[in-house]
Amino acid sequence: MTVLGTLALVLVGLAVFVCGAALGHGAARRQREHAADGDEVRALARALHSAGLAAAPLRGGLGPDTARRAARRLRPLLAVPALAVTDTTSVLAWDGAAEHHRNQLEARLTGPPRSHTFPLTCDAGGCPVRWGALAPLTAGGRPVGALVVCAATETSAHARAAEAAAARLSLDLDLAGLDRARADAYEAEMRALRAQISPHFIYNSLASIASFVRTDPERARELLQEFADFTRYSFRRDGDFTTLAEELRSIEQYLELARARFGRRLEVTLRIAPEVLPVTLPFLCLQPLVENALKHGLEESVERSVITITAEDEGTEARVAIEDNGVGMDPERLRAILRGTAGAATGIGLSNVDRRLRQVYGDDHGLVIETGVGAGTKITLRLPKFRPGVQAPPPV
Repeated sequence: MTVLGTLALVLVGLAVFVCGAALGHGAARRQREHAADGDEVRALARALHSAGLAAAPLRGGLGPDTARRAARRLRPLLAVPALAVTDTTSVLAWDGAAEHHRNQLEARLTGPPRSHTFPLTCDAGGCPVRWGALAPLTAGGRPVGALVVCAATETSAHARAAEAAAARLSLDLDLAGLDRARADAYEAEMRALRAQISPHFIYNSLASIASFVRTDPERARELLQEFADFTRYSFRRDGDFTTLAEELRSIEQYLELARARFGRRLEVTLRIAPEVLPVTLPFLCLQPLVENALKHGLEESVERSVITITAEDEGTEARVAIEDNGVGMDPERLRAILRGTAGAATGIGLSNVDRRLRQVYGDDHGLVIETGVGAGTKITLRLPKFRPGVQAPPPV
């Protein structure tokens, strides 16, 4: 091999080595950069998780207990010697050192809180708190309190941290307001449904029971027990959901009381698949539909009323249908009822149940109603056997 050939081989080898080294160094650098990015992402995730844990107590609203728990969780995250949570007039919670500054802080709460920094003075030697950064807490867009970060020296970093943390706490206060609004709306709906349980039905049930007191005391006693159980269930307050078994039991009691009044004019058929009895559904969901069937049957006609209730297993869902041979309804009027535009006292039960089913399970699980004037009514609903967050309370 010539010298030039040997030199060429050496140069090629050196080039391959240099390129390999360069690629190796580049790969190592990218690996270090990716590792650094991963560390930063993990650190950010931990910070967000910690901030969420710190803010979580305020989902219960702003009060001394929730403020104390939030301050205790938040101060280590911000790494400051003291931290306070206030409402618009007083300090609700102080966590950390130098609580003797509480009065100075409360003296500043003379109006709607606004973001600012201020000095904190005292005669205590070695006090770790000499200034504070205040950031307002809001709920529903209005100021309801403040987060105050206290430290030895004034820094813009602490002021920014106070504002960021206050924004996170305010988010949970907004969620608390939504929870309260949802609970109030649910309670209003329950009041409307309970009011829909006709006073005439209650009066007529008691009158029917009274009619048996002399002629059949044992029957009167049984009906009185059914009435007590029915009203206890209908007016309970322990949870948004129940099981299909409990709801059907209440319906049986309702219909037993109706039979005491109407006798053989009322015929009821139940076809229930045992495997769907544990399915969970919104509380007081079927009873208004059965009352609707009774109202448009015996109470609006002189003919014999036939009500059929079926509950079938359809794989991942339970299918429930309530059918009557009553006077039926004009479909256009039915649509107005479901839209809530048919009048304040019309169809409260139907529209209420339809709305709650859609809220819990989605729009494709609203009521399906087949009806026509003089053609009776069939109401069908499909209940998923499992849905996260949908759980009935344990039986009493």
